Amino acid sequence: MTDSPSRVAVVTGAGRGIGAAVAARLADDGFAVALLDLDEAGVKQGAEAIVAKGGKAVGVALDVSDAEQVEAAVTRVADELGPPVVLVNNAGITRDNLIFKMTEQDWDSVLGVHLKGSFLMTRAVQKYMTQEKYGRIVNLSSTSALGNRGQVNYSAAKAGMQGFTKTLAIELGKFNVTANAIAPGFIATDMTAATAERLGMGFEDFKAAAASQIPVQRVGTPDDIAHLASFLVSEGAGFISGQVIYAAGGPKD
Repeated sequence: MTDSPSRVAVVTGAGRGIGAAVAARLADDGFAVALLDLDEAGVKQGAEAIVAKGGKAVGVALDVSDAEQVEAAVTRVADELGPPVVLVNNAGITRDNLIFKMTEQDWDSVLGVHLKGSFLMTRAVQKYMTQEKYGRIVNLSSTSALGNRGQVNYSAAKAGMQGFTKTLAIELGKFNVTANAIAPGFIATDMTAATAERLGMGFEDFKAAAASQIPVQRVGTPDDIAHLASFLVSEGAGFISGQVIYAAGGPKD
């Protein structure tokens, strides 16, 4: 359990995959958790599972790129669970294509969810953090920030998350608020399964091919990222801020 079990954490993109795993882990750590996602059924199911285990949770459906929905959701979380002092910006989508095939909508949608969504969520939650003189922000970047064929929109968004994180660390540090980014490598999720399908590969073959290029010889799981997020939002991580940690089974530049 965390040192302060009453603290409230907000996790976006918590309807499945990495977000769902992070939300479940933070609940196990003793946080009251707000699960946010466009997928209402997913977050409600996740919240119910946490409550069934004796935790506190609420599932809220929203579009993180919509300012009014974000403000309403964060206000609801504060009213129902208490002031949120932990934020995990995980919500994300892919619209992969080579640049000559990529549409403006592909570009706008991806940057809107990743960057605008993280901005809106952080702006809404930081006021509670600064009031409480305590906060932890974890933003999800990706190894794609280093460049990845067919993902110029996603790569730009994930690189942007790193600059966003470093600036938050500078601005909010005096309020005892830290901001760090996790940059996962290949994680076995519905999103990577969809990529395999798009490429015409079976998911098991796709994972095996990826694992062969990873020093630890396996692909990652959502729980791998949840463990790291758990540490970064803990009391013990209070002197770590503005960092980008690659969780990719091996070194990345």
